[in-house]
Amino acid sequence: MPWKKNDYPVSMKNLEPRVRSKAVEIANALLEDGYEEGRAIAIATAKAEEWNEDHPLHRQKHEEKESSSKQRTRQSASHSEHSRHNLHVVPDGDGWAVKEEGVQDARLNTETKAKAVEKAKQWASDTNTSAIIHRKDGTVETSHNYS
Repeated sequence: MPWKKNDYPVSMKNLEPRVRSKAVEIANALLEDGYEEGRAIAIATAKAEEWNEDHPLHRQKHEEKESSSKQRTRQSASHSEHSRHNLHVVPDGDGWAVKEEGVQDARLNTETKAKAVEKAKQWASDTNTSAIIHRKDGTVETSHNYS
């Protein structure tokens, strides 16, 4: 079922309007390509947030907010590095890993999926990003958006 500007999946309700609009556009294209609804939504949400992060208007607004907020404290270099990347819980050999988009090394390796999901959700919540949970076969199971 194609979605529209005012008729979209519930999981997209907390996205900024421009990000949600982009996510709906991407999700509809994925549906046309034969993707299952849940997978299309998760991929579209992640890609729309990535698009938003890279979009020049977003960068300009972000820089203006940062310069106008003089009382804002700077995050440590390692924390701010993590703050821009969605997190993925992925199978890793006999265990599970939490990986950041665009970063090769895992942020966490663990034996259980539950522990990886717990940490990914915590970190994504702390950094206002998304935790995207994959199945053992690598397909997207669900997405938790904290932005």
